[in-house]
Amino acid sequence: QVQLVESGGGLVQPGGSLRLSCAASGTIFSIYTMGWYRQAPGKRRELVATMPSGGSANYADSVKGRFTISRNNAKNTVDLQMNSLKPEDTAVYYCYAGYIAYNYWGQGTQVTVSS
Repeated sequence: QVQLVESGGGLVQPGGSLRLSCAASGTIFSIYTMGWYRQAPGKRRELVATMPSGGSANYADSVKGRFTISRNNAKNTVDLQMNSLKPEDTAVYYCYAGYIAYNYWGQGTQVTVSS
């Protein structure tokens, strides 16, 4: 019923910026928490940033001050602005939407930070 489609990934040099976008189709509610997770090679998937409905954004310590999450409930989108990118940010980034027992994931978009 719900599909999440990410875009905006790519190759960027250290210190550069990228903006990831996630568009939701199907039935999605504004009460859902939306956010971004990532999985680097050889590592487990980890939280990057989330935006609960009616709450403040949550960020992983490793990205705090560099990444900014935003959502537009009218358009059913959630974006992730990534600045001052580091090689350790290299990962597949996944869009997430969920509420209690409902959990939806995008297909992932590759972000590679390398010189």
